[in-house]
Amino acid sequence: MEPLPTSPGEHPEMTDASPEPAYSATAGINDQGTVTEWSEGARRLLGYVPSEVVGLPAARLLADGAADTAWRLPPGQERWSGTVALRHRNGLRLEQGVLAHRWTSTAGTTQWSVVCAVTNGAHTPLDDALSEWAFTQSPCVLAIFDTELRLVRANAGMERTLSLTEAEMRGLRLPEIAPDPVSDETERGMRLTLETGQPQDVDAFVRSPAAGTEKRGWATSLSPVRDPDGRVVAVYLAAHDRTATDAEHREMLVPDHADPVVGTTLDSARTAQELADIAVPRLADFAVVDLLEPPPREDGPSSRPAAGPVAARRTAARSILAGDAEAEAGVGETTVYPALSPPVECLAAGRGAVYGRADPGIARWVAQDPGAARISGDGTHSMMILPLRADGITFGLAFFSRHQHREPFQAEDLWLAEELTTRVAAGIHEARRFTREHTTTMTLQRSLLPHTLPTQAALEIASRYLPASTGAGVGGDWFDVIPLSGARVALVVGDVVGHGIRATATMGRLRTAVRTLADVDLPPDELLTYLDDLIIHLSADEGDQDASAEAAGGIGTTCLYVVYDPVTRICTVARAGHPPPVVVSPEGSVYLLDVPAGPPLGLGGLPFEAAEVELPEGSVLTLYTDGLLRAREHDIDDALDNMFEALVRPASTLETVCDRVLTAMLTHPPEDDVALLVARTRALHADQVVVWDLPSDPSVVAQARRYTTEQLTAWGLEEAGFVTELVVSELVTNAIRYGEPPIQLRLIHQGSTLICEVSDASSTAPHMRRARIFDEGGRGLLLVAQLAQRWGTRHAPVGKTIWAEQSLVGF
Repeated sequence: MEPLPTSPGEHPEMTDASPEPAYSATAGINDQGTVTEWSEGARRLLGYVPSEVVGLPAARLLADGAADTAWRLPPGQERWSGTVALRHRNGLRLEQGVLAHRWTSTAGTTQWSVVCAVTNGAHTPLDDALSEWAFTQSPCVLAIFDTELRLVRANAGMERTLSLTEAEMRGLRLPEIAPDPVSDETERGMRLTLETGQPQDVDAFVRSPAAGTEKRGWATSLSPVRDPDGRVVAVYLAAHDRTATDAEHREMLVPDHADPVVGTTLDSARTAQELADIAVPRLADFAVVDLLEPPPREDGPSSRPAAGPVAARRTAARSILAGDAEAEAGVGETTVYPALSPPVECLAAGRGAVYGRADPGIARWVAQDPGAARISGDGTHSMMILPLRADGITFGLAFFSRHQHREPFQAEDLWLAEELTTRVAAGIHEARRFTREHTTTMTLQRSLLPHTLPTQAALEIASRYLPASTGAGVGGDWFDVIPLSGARVALVVGDVVGHGIRATATMGRLRTAVRTLADVDLPPDELLTYLDDLIIHLSADEGDQDASAEAAGGIGTTCLYVVYDPVTRICTVARAGHPPPVVVSPEGSVYLLDVPAGPPLGLGGLPFEAAEVELPEGSVLTLYTDGLLRAREHDIDDALDNMFEALVRPASTLETVCDRVLTAMLTHPPEDDVALLVARTRALHADQVVVWDLPSDPSVVAQARRYTTEQLTAWGLEEAGFVTELVVSELVTNAIRYGEPPIQLRLIHQGSTLICEVSDASSTAPHMRRARIFDEGGRGLLLVAQLAQRWGTRHAPVGKTIWAEQSLVGF
C-alpha cells in the first residue's frame, strides 16, 4: 500500500505546557469503505486535510492496513465501538478508541459515522470536584450507608426530602431518620444488598414528619459499593420521584388517544387482541390473553376460580419477533394451568404479580406444564401475570414477558399493566354480556315470530326478517299471518320502539294481543284502538321509570293491519304510525296504498281510520318496517323508488321478490331490524261460493238442508253431507229463532275446507252453554262445536254472522 502524501502537520504528543482542551474527531465512511467526510477535529488528530483523505479508502488510515479485523463488521450491525490503531500523517502509530454508527440520510444513502474523543487523559482536581458537585446537586435522592446501615453521606435531595441536614442524619439508620414501615422495608433491602452483593429495588412511599399526610411516590434502587478487591463496603441508595414520571409513562403506554384502540367492538376476541397489540412492544416482548373455559356465570357461587387446575382458551397473542409462529399457533386452543402454578395463584388471589425466571413458582410451573416451555426456551427473564376482572368476576388472565428488553418488570410496569387490563377487562365483560343478551333476545324473538306461515287459500305469501347488526341489539320488529273466518286472511307488520330483550318481550305481548283480537274478528280500525289501549296499560304498569322503560312498554309502537277477503277481493287496511303498504297491480303499475295515517300506538285519544280497496286477482301487496327504508343513506323518496323498481321487475316466485328487495335496499348490514311480508292475492270464484237468502220461517230449515245437499253433490262432497246438514240446520234454526231478518246462508269451498255461514240483522251474539237434562234447547251450538273444526261469530256494521269451518280431509 502506498503511503499518503506527507506535509507538515500537528503532532499529537504531549508537552509540559497546559493541557489542550478535549475535542471530537469525526469522519464519514460509506459501505464501500471510502471516506466521504472529514472534520476539523480529524485533521487535528491525524494531520490530514480533507482534500488528502476524502474519496480514498479508509483502510489507508489504519496502521495495520485493511487486515485490521476491527473494520470487518457483521452484516446488519448498526453500531460498533472499540480501539483501533490509526496512522498519523507523519507515520506514527496512534491507538484511539472510536464509536461508529450506521445511519441513512434523507436521500436514502447509508454510511458509517465514526467519532472519537481526543483528551489529554490526565486526572485533575477538577474531576474530583465535579464528582462531588454531581453527588450533592443531583435532583435524585442519593445516600451512602456503611456496613452497619448507618448513613455516611447524603445529598441535597435527601436533605430536602426528609427536611434534615446531612449532619443531623449522619450515623443514624434509616428507620431512625424517618420512622415508617417503608423505612423498615428499605433497610431490609439494604441488608440484602450487603449480604448478596446484588442490587435491590424498593417500590415505596417516603415521607417526612414535616410533610404531614402528603405522600409522594419514590422508586428506590439499592446498589452495592465495592472496594478494589471487590468486597461490599457500603450501600448506595438512589431514589427518584416517580410521580411525574409515572404520569408520562402512563401517557406513553395508555395515552388518551389510545382509548378508541382498545374495546372498539363488542367482540371479546378482538378486544383481547387489542390488549396484546398495545402491550407489545410498548410494555412487553410477548403477551397472551387467555379466557376461562367455560366462562364463569355471573350468578355463580364464586367470582374467582378455585386453586385447582384451570382450563382457559388462548384468545390473543402477540410477539415482538415478526413471524413468531409459536406465538400464533396456540390461539384458539385450550390449555390447562396446573394447580399452584403462578397463573392459578393470580386468578385465585384476584391480583397481578411480577415474577423472575428464577422464581420457585415459575420453575415449578415449567417443570409441570409442557406449555410453559417457552419461558425457558426463548430467554424470558421477567414476567407479569394479571387476572382479568370486571364486576367482581374473574374470567381470564393476561401474561406479559420480556426476553428482548434487558430491564426486568418493575412495580410501575405492573401498575400500568393493571391500568390497561382493567380497561380491557371491562370491554371483554361488556362484549360477553352483550353476546349473552343478544343470544337470549334472538332466541326469544325466534320463538315469538312465526316459524312457518299458516296454510290458507286467499294469498300466496313470502316473508323475511333481518335483525339489527349494530351494538344496539335486536329490536322489536315483527310480522304475522292470521287466518280469519270466511276464508279471509289478516296480515300484520309492527315495530316496537327500542332494542333488546324488553323490546322483544313487548313485541311478543303485542303479537299475542293482535292474534286474540283477530280471533274476535274485529275490523282493522277497531283492533288498533284496542291495541292502543293495551299499550297504554302496559306503559302504566311499568311505573315511574326512565324513558327507556317507557319505550319498552310500547309507547311509540307502529302497526299495520290488513284484512283481505278473497270472495269480494276487498282489502281493508288501517295503520298506526306505520308506512303504508305497496301494491303492484297485475299490469305492472306500482303505488303506495292510500291509507289514513293514524298515530303511533300508546298515545291515546286519537281515532284510527280504515281504508277499503278492491284488488285485482294477482296483485302483489308488500308490507315492511321502516328499517328497510332507513338502511339507505338516501332520503325516503329515493328509498321508495328503489323498492318500487325491485318490486315491479317480473319474478317467478315471491321468494325471489323478497331477495330482490333486500338486495336493492340493504347495501350493508341493517342498522335496524327489517321485517318484510310480500303477498300475492287470489280470488274465490262463483264456482267456490254460493249464497241463499232465506225467509224468517221455521219451515225454511228443511229447504236450507236441501240446498246444501244439492250444492255438496255439485262439488262432489256427498260424503260430507250428513255433518254439513246438521251444522246448517242448527245455524239456520238459531238465526230464525233468535235473530232478525234478513237471513242469509253462504257456503264456501276452498281446498280441503268447507265453511258454512249464516247471517242475520241482529247484533246479539249467541253463547254456547251446557244444557240441563230437561232443557229443550241449548244444545245446538254445542253440537256445532263438536262437528266443526272451529266456529265463531263476527259482527258487521249491521248484524252478525255465525260461521262453522269443517275439514274435508278424510271425506
